[in-house]
Amino acid sequence: MPAGPVPELEARAEACAERLRDADSVLLASHIDADGLTSAAVAASALERAGIPFDTVFSKQLDADEIAAIAATDHETVLFTDFGSGQLDIIADHEAAGEFTPVVADHHQPADADTEFHLNPLLFGIDGASELSGAGVSYVLARALETGSRSDNRDLAALAVVGAVGDMQDSEGALHGANEGIVEEGVEAGVLEANTDLTLYGKQTRPLPKLLEYASDVRIPGISNDHAGSISFLDGLGLHLKADGEWRRWADLSAEERQTVASALVRRAVASGVPADRINSLVGTAYTLVDEETGTELRDVSEFSTLLNATARYDRADVGLAVCLGDRDGALDRAQKLLRNHRRNLSEGLQWVKNEGVTVEENVQWFDAGTRIRETIVGIVAGMAVGASGISRSKPIVAFAEKGDGEVKVSARGSHFLTRKGLDLSAAMRDASRAVGGDGGGHNVAAGATIPAGEREAFVAEVDLIVGEQLG
Repeated sequence: MPAGPVPELEARAEACAERLRDADSVLLASHIDADGLTSAAVAASALERAGIPFDTVFSKQLDADEIAAIAATDHETVLFTDFGSGQLDIIADHEAAGEFTPVVADHHQPADADTEFHLNPLLFGIDGASELSGAGVSYVLARALETGSRSDNRDLAALAVVGAVGDMQDSEGALHGANEGIVEEGVEAGVLEANTDLTLYGKQTRPLPKLLEYASDVRIPGISNDHAGSISFLDGLGLHLKADGEWRRWADLSAEERQTVASALVRRAVASGVPADRINSLVGTAYTLVDEETGTELRDVSEFSTLLNATARYDRADVGLAVCLGDRDGALDRAQKLLRNHRRNLSEGLQWVKNEGVTVEENVQWFDAGTRIRETIVGIVAGMAVGASGISRSKPIVAFAEKGDGEVKVSARGSHFLTRKGLDLSAAMRDASRAVGGDGGGHNVAAGATIPAGEREAFVAEVDLIVGEQLG
């Protein structure tokens, strides 16, 4: 086996790869967010190249019913990507009954059970919430499955990085830990570039005034959420920032023009009293997929991940997977239409939360969107709302949305600052939901659960108590 990007996982990855090679056929089951889609795409590419027959299914949440449906298929081997670890106790029961052999490539907190073919960074002292995503784990497995062609599957590093960024593992300005080995392999394979740049979202597709106006992570008075102010700022730079009467995009600028705009933006932030740590976050590492067309959502990994979220979260995982696997015609057109709808829903959802506000408990803050925000995106909206007026950055935020069939979806978001103080939302969601007859899990910084309708108040009380104990 060639040297892998994450040495600690090599032996387990090889064992998992051998099991897949021995299978007559494989059912590939994956999650529906950007990390889940890229996890599936990496695994699907590797299985196809290795000549292993497989079918693919996606699920919003892997629960007992979903696992039972998987067990009812004709596949003797099931490869779970970007979920499975948190459900190992249920999976192990089906394995013990001889219904299928599981291979789990995941990065979420494991349940109190295990299986022979379990590839998870948390088992090897690597943080799955910040150092290796689900797509990264799939990539480690793909490298173990390589057949001596296509750069040893190193070209798949591009999708693994999209998954990591989609999982917000670059929230401190760059990917780090085990992710760095994947970035290095992607650069070596010629499919990825990593350069210091502005961290603003939309550098490939948004006209410059919109790029600055919508840059909400670092709020600069007179520019953020101010279209006229953004135009005035750009007009004052003495640069030719329009072409044929239309505003250029960041991707259209020369290195010198970018430096001029970035320097002026930092000076404005300093003059406006923006805290130094927020100003520093304006600049970080940008990851670019060099084989994709400049000015498209696929060129920048952040925009690519958002495009993917706009597919599977609206029941079109097939579209997102097709884009990941290289369809640049029909699937990409459909994905872009879904993206426009996704952006509108996020904007409307965020505005609703700002208008309604949140309820603040001693240790957490929460809102109940009911049917106003789709349950597949309520977690994204919750994360976007943190820092808005009346919504604190110092407490985790918990969001509820109707799921149907007497169930409620819960999503929780924290910060790496809080996890360093002891916050573990995975444990909080799991324990609080089970206390009211539901179930949940995830990462320390972001997690989710499903609970019975009518149990919100009891759940909030329980999660508030648990988070209070975690934060001391």
